[in-house]
Amino acid sequence: MLGGLCTRKKTPKEDVRRFKGNDPEFNRQFQYSNNYISTSKYNVLTFLPKNLFEQFQRIANAYFLILLILQLIPEVSSLTPLTTIVPLAAVLLISAVKDAIDDIQRHRSDNQVNNRTTWLLRDGKLTQAKWRSIEVGDIVKMENNQFVTADMLLLSTSEPNSLCYIETAALDGETNLKVRQALPETARMEDCVERLSTFDGEVICDLPNNVLDKFRGQLSWKGETYSLDNDKILLRGCRLRNTDWCYGLVVYAGRETKLMMNSGETKFKRTHIDRLMNLLIIGIFVFLVVMCLVCAVCCAVWEVLVGGKFQIYLPRESFVPDREKEGGGGAVVIAILVFFSYIIVLNTVVPISLYVSVEMIRFGHSWWINWDKELYDAPTDTPAKSRTTTLNEELGQIEYIFSDKTGTLTQNVMTFNKCSIGGRFYGDPIDENGVPRDVTEKTPTVDFSRNPFSESSFQFYDSRLLQLARSGDEAIQGFFRLLCLCHTVMAEEKDGRLIYQAQSPDEGALVSAARNFGFVFKSRTPSTITIEVFGEEEVYELLSILDFNNVRKRMSVILRRHGRIRLLCKGADSTIFERLHPKCSVLKELTNSHLNDFAQDGLRTLCCAIKDIDPQYYESWKRRHHEASTSVNDRDQRLDSVCEEIEQDLELIGASAIEDKLQDGVPDTIANLALAGIKIWVLTGDKQETAINIGYSCRLLTEDMKEVFIVDGEKFEEVEKQLVDAKDEIEARKEEKKAEVEEKTNVLFRKKHSSAVDSSTNSEFALVINGLSLSHALSKTMESLLLEVGCQCHAVICCRVTPLQKALVVELVKRRMKSVTLAIGDGANDVSMIKAAHIGVGISGQEGMQAVLASDFSVAQFRFLERLLLVHGRWSYLRMAKFLRYFFYKNFAFTLCHFWFAFFCGFSAQTVFDEAFISLYNLCYTSLPVIALALLDQDVNDGYSRIYPRLYTPGQRDLFFNKKVFGMSVAEGTVTSVVLFFVPYLTFKESTNPDGVDISGHRALGFVVASILIVVVTLRCALETAHWTGFNHFVSWGSLVFYFVFILIFYSEPFGYSYEGVATTMMATAPFWFSLFLCTVLLLVPVVSVALYRRMTRPTLTDKVRLLQQRSKTTVASQVRVIRRASSSVRSQRSVRRSGYAFAHQGGYGDLITSGSMLHLRPKTASGSGSVGRAVTSAAVLTAAAAASLPQRLSDDQTGRRSAVSYNMAYEEDGDGGEGTGNAHAQNGVFITDLESRPRTATDMLLNDVTEKTRTDLSMDTDGHSSVRL
Repeated sequence: MLGGLCTRKKTPKEDVRRFKGNDPEFNRQFQYSNNYISTSKYNVLTFLPKNLFEQFQRIANAYFLILLILQLIPEVSSLTPLTTIVPLAAVLLISAVKDAIDDIQRHRSDNQVNNRTTWLLRDGKLTQAKWRSIEVGDIVKMENNQFVTADMLLLSTSEPNSLCYIETAALDGETNLKVRQALPETARMEDCVERLSTFDGEVICDLPNNVLDKFRGQLSWKGETYSLDNDKILLRGCRLRNTDWCYGLVVYAGRETKLMMNSGETKFKRTHIDRLMNLLIIGIFVFLVVMCLVCAVCCAVWEVLVGGKFQIYLPRESFVPDREKEGGGGAVVIAILVFFSYIIVLNTVVPISLYVSVEMIRFGHSWWINWDKELYDAPTDTPAKSRTTTLNEELGQIEYIFSDKTGTLTQNVMTFNKCSIGGRFYGDPIDENGVPRDVTEKTPTVDFSRNPFSESSFQFYDSRLLQLARSGDEAIQGFFRLLCLCHTVMAEEKDGRLIYQAQSPDEGALVSAARNFGFVFKSRTPSTITIEVFGEEEVYELLSILDFNNVRKRMSVILRRHGRIRLLCKGADSTIFERLHPKCSVLKELTNSHLNDFAQDGLRTLCCAIKDIDPQYYESWKRRHHEASTSVNDRDQRLDSVCEEIEQDLELIGASAIEDKLQDGVPDTIANLALAGIKIWVLTGDKQETAINIGYSCRLLTEDMKEVFIVDGEKFEEVEKQLVDAKDEIEARKEEKKAEVEEKTNVLFRKKHSSAVDSSTNSEFALVINGLSLSHALSKTMESLLLEVGCQCHAVICCRVTPLQKALVVELVKRRMKSVTLAIGDGANDVSMIKAAHIGVGISGQEGMQAVLASDFSVAQFRFLERLLLVHGRWSYLRMAKFLRYFFYKNFAFTLCHFWFAFFCGFSAQTVFDEAFISLYNLCYTSLPVIALALLDQDVNDGYSRIYPRLYTPGQRDLFFNKKVFGMSVAEGTVTSVVLFFVPYLTFKESTNPDGVDISGHRALGFVVASILIVVVTLRCALETAHWTGFNHFVSWGSLVFYFVFILIFYSEPFGYSYEGVATTMMATAPFWFSLFLCTVLLLVPVVSVALYRRMTRPTLTDKVRLLQQRSKTTVASQVRVIRRASSSVRSQRSVRRSGYAFAHQGGYGDLITSGSMLHLRPKTASGSGSVGRAVTSAAVLTAAAAASLPQRLSDDQTGRRSAVSYNMAYEEDGDGGEGTGNAHAQNGVFITDLESRPRTATDMLLNDVTEKTRTDLSMDTDGHSSVRL
C-alpha cells in the first residue's frame, strides 16, 4: 500500500504556475506533484490506527472496550475477560479485513493506472516510462486510442493543421469527438525528436483547479509570446481518437490534474441506522448506569442494615474498611464495587453479539444482491455487485436519487424513426386500409438489402418511404439529399466499410438514415461534397457553411451544381418556421401537426428547408460575409446578421424525428421510483436542450406539467430573480389549489387534503438550471432558495455541470434536507458525486470502470436500480429493523431478570442464570431464529414489492425502526422480564415436589426462568416471521429442541456441573409446565391480539397487499407485446417541440471544414461504431376481471419482470356497489379503469373477504385516493 505517496508535496506559495519544457532542474524547485495518483484510504502505516479510529467511532465498540478494562479488574468482575475479548476482537478483525479488502481493490486499480506506459522524451530520446514517473515539464508522445497521461499542452500531431481528436466521455459523459489544435509554431516540430528535445519554452498558467472547460496561460518561446486557451489542452482522462500520434507538454500531473481535482475524497460511510444506534446506545448506557446506581445505593443500605450481621459467615475482603473501626466506610466501598459489578452483569442490554450478528446479516444481504439473477445483464455478462457490506439497509431509505444522463439513462445511440415530407407522415407501418398500426415483434422491417451501403442495425417499418424514394418522388429525394449534404460529418473507409465520424450523435443518425435509403455521403474536401444516389455519384461544390450555434439553432450549407446555387437548411422548427416563404403556409400547418405527434412520442425533431439563390446576389452576400468573418469587433453578431439575411424565404421540405435510445426500462423505472416517493435529480454535463429532451423521453418531465422553470441567468442577480419568480409561482399555485379544496371539503378534512395539495402541486413543476447559474445558486446566500424551489418540484435537471458541482449539489441536499441520498453514474465525471452521496451506484458502461471502482454497489443498467431499491433495499431495511427490534426486546427481557433478582439477593451482583446459560443465550439458544428472520423474511414477495412502490415509503420515514419503536421494544422486553421472573418466583416460592423435596432454590428458579425465556422469545420471533421457509422452521423449532436436549445432557451426572439434576427435577413437576404455559399465554396472546386488532381496524398497505398476494390465484389476462412505440394515430394535442440539435454540444465543424483543417489527406483509423439497438417496451390489454390475478402471475414467475408500461388500476367503488357499466380510459400514459357503476367482478369478490374499510381503501395513497397499483 503506497497511498502516502499520493499526497501533494509542500510547495512554495504561488500566484501562477511557471515551468519550462525539458528543464527538470528548473521545474523541481517548485516541487510540483508527480503523476502518481491514489484513491485509497489507507497505506501500510496508517491502516491500523486509522481503521481502529474509524471502528471506535461506533460508540458500542468504545463501550465494549471500557467493559473489557473493567473485567480486567478482579475485585470488580465475576466473569472472565475472555467473554469480551474474543467477540470484540472478532468484530474488529472482521471489519478490518473487509475494509482492507476494499482498499486493496482500490490500490490495485490505482497501480493499474500508475503503471501504464507511455513514450517519454528525456535526454534527447524517446523511452517507455510508467505514468507515475511523469513530471511537469516533460514531453510525452501518445498514440491512437491511448488515454491522455496528464493535463498537457498540445505541441504537434500527425494530422493536417495540427488537429487532434479526443473523446471526453470520462470527463463530461459526452461520447462525440472533440477537436484540439496545436499552435502553428510548435506544430512545425512534428515528429522530429531532435527538434522536440530542444524545445525550451516557458509556460505561465493558472494554478491547478477543477474547472474543466477553462484554461488561461501563455507560452514564451524564441522571444515570442503566444496565448494559450482550452482548445490547446488535452486533459487527463480523455482518449486519443483518429490521430496516429501527438506530442504534449505536461502542465498538471497526478492529483493536480483537473480530473483528479474533480474526483472528491473517499469518505467513511455509515448508515442512518448506525447513527441512530449510536444515540440509542448512549441512552441504553445511561439507563444501565441508572440501574447500577439503584443497585449500588440499595446495596449500601442493605450492607448497613443487614449485611454487617453476616460478616462472621461472609467476611469482607481485606481492602474493605471495617464498619466499627472506620465509621461504616465499608458499605460505601462495597457499593462502589457492586456498581461496577452490575455494569458487567447487566451489560447484555447491548451484547457484543449484536454487532457480530449485524455484520453477518449485512454480509448475507450483500450476497443476495450478488446472486440475484434478475440483476444480471446477459448481453454484457455483468451481474450486480455489492462492493460494500455496510450500507445495504440504507438502500431501503433513499429519498433523493442523483443521476448522470449519458450512459446512465441513455445509450447515447440515435435512431431515425419517423419523418414528415411534403405534408405526408412516414414511419408507422400501414395496414391494407391505410390505418397506422402498432409495431409488434412480428411486424416486418423494411428490406434495405439491395443497397450495398445499408447497415444491418438500421430498422424502419414504413416500406412506402423506400418505394417512393426509388420511384423518383422529388419531395422525398430532396429531403434525403438535404440530410446527405447538410452536415459536418466526416467519412472514411476502414476494412472496406464506410465509417462516419459525427460531431453529435443526431447528425450521425440523420446521415446514416439517408445512407440506408440510398443517398450515401461518400467524402468531402474543403470545396466539394461527394454523394452517391442509388449507385450514381454526384459532386457538389461547397460554397459556404453557416454553422450551428446555440443562438441560431440551425445550420445551412450553400452548394453549387450545374450552375445552380442552393441553400440547404435544417434546424429547430421555431427558427425554420419564422423564415419560411408565405406560400408554405398550408404545408407548414400539416408539418406542424406531425411535429406535435413526434414531440408527443418524445422524439427529437428538425425541420428541413431549401432555397434557390441568385448567383449575383450570392457574390455580393459572400463579400459581406467575408467582411464579417474577418472583423475584430462584434464578429459573432455581424456573422449572425449576415446569415440571417440569406436564410429568409425558405421553402419547407419536411421534418425528421429521431430517438435517443434510452436504456431499457428507464421510463418505467423512473415512474415507479417516483411512485415510491423518491425524487430524481439529473446532473449532467450535457447542454440544456439535451437534458430537457431526455427529461421528456424518460418521463421525468411530462407534457402535463404546468411549468418547467428554466434558470439560465449569467449574473447573480438574474439567477436569484429567476428562482424567486419560480418560488412565487409555486406558492401561488398552492394557494389556488387550497382554495379549490376548501370549496369542496369541510373543515374536518382540510388538514388531510393539505398534504395532497402539496403533493399534487409539486408534480406540476420542474426545474432546469445550467452550470453557470448553478455556481451562483450554490453560494451560501442562495443555496437555501435553490433547495426550497428544487424540493418543491417534481424533477430537477442540472445541465452543463462540472463533476465538482455534482458533488456540491449532493452535499447540499444531504446537509440541509437530512435525507438519504443515492448517486448513480457510469463515468469518471460521476465519481465525485458517487463518493459524496450516502449510497454510490456505478454502472458498468462504456465510459470505463472509474465509477464502479468508486461505488458502493454496481449494476449493468439503470433499470436494475428499481429492483435494487424496491426489493433488496426494502427487504434489507425491513429485515434489519425487525432484527434490531427483536434483539433489543429479547436482551432486555433477559438482562432485567438479573435486576429483579437483585432485590432478592442482597444486591450482591449474583446472577439469576448460570454462567453457561449467560454465555450461550445469544450465541446458541436464540441466535439462529433471528438470523434466519433477518436473512430470509419477506412481508410481500419481490413482484408485489415492485407493483406497489408505496410499500417503500416506510423506510424513508423510519417507521420500522426509530426511537419510538425502540422504546416500545424496550417496554415489551421490560414487561416480559417482569412476567418471566415473578410468575416462576411466586409459583415456586417455598414449594416442594410430590416427594417433599424443596424446589424453591436459586438454581431451580434460574432454570425455570431461563427455560420460559427461551420458549417465549423463540415463539415471539416466530410471530415476527412473515415468510416461512424450511430453514426458518428448522432453526426455530430446532433451537427449542436443542435447548432442552442440551440442558438435560449438560445438567446430567457425567458432566458434574453445579446444576446437576436440576433440569430433570424441575421438568418432572407440574408447576414448571404450568409456569411455562401461563407465561407464554400472558406474554404472547396480547401481542397477537393487538396485531389482529390493528390489521382489522387500521390495516397498513403491507397488510392489504399481503392479503392480495395470498388470495390471487387466477391466471393473468392475455398480453400483446408492443415494440418501441405506439401508433401515432391517436395523439395528445398538447406537445413541446424538441430539436435534435440539442445534441450538438458545441459549435459545429463548419469553419474547420471550409478551411480544409479537418480533412484528411489519407484514410485513417476509425474509432469504431456502435451498434444501433432496438429499445423494447411493452403494453398489455388488461381487463378488470383479471386485475387481481396479475400479482400472482408476477410472484409465481419470480422473475420480477413486468410490462414496461406501468399500470395504475384505480378502483373507485360507490357505497352500495350497484350495477352499471364500466369505463376505461388512458390518462398520462397510465391505464385507468373506473368501477364506480360496473357489475361485481372477480376483484370485487376477492375484496369481499376484507373488512369494509380495507376493501374501500385497498391501497391508500398519501393523497387519500384508493388504488391498487398493478
